[in-house]
Amino acid sequence: MNTIKQILAISAVAVGIALPMSSFAQASMEPGKTEAAQSASLTDGEIKKVDLDNGKVTIKHGEIKHMDMPGMTMVFTAKDKSLLSNVKHGDKVKFMVVNEGGKMVVTDIQPAQ
Repeated sequence: MNTIKQILAISAVAVGIALPMSSFAQASMEPGKTEAAQSASLTDGEIKKVDLDNGKVTIKHGEIKHMDMPGMTMVFTAKDKSLLSNVKHGDKVKFMVVNEGGKMVVTDIQPAQ
């Protein structure tokens, strides 16, 4: 009888942990909520590498608040390769990034002032 009570108690704890996590995951996947979170602002960064042929740019950036992302250095895909034609290693920039189907896409990039 104690074994059944233990199993029920463990199951209740597991469900108590899983439900909030499931709600968070679902909320982050709902298009309306993702778009609302992406009513973004420009983020400060520094160009580390430009791969014009592949439309990729590596940026060391501060916190991207609208995506709840901490500062780091990462590779982004440019929405349009022409965004990368005027940037080079070491440039200080302000850029806009959005999540498009799980891919981090730079939609705007300009010199920092």
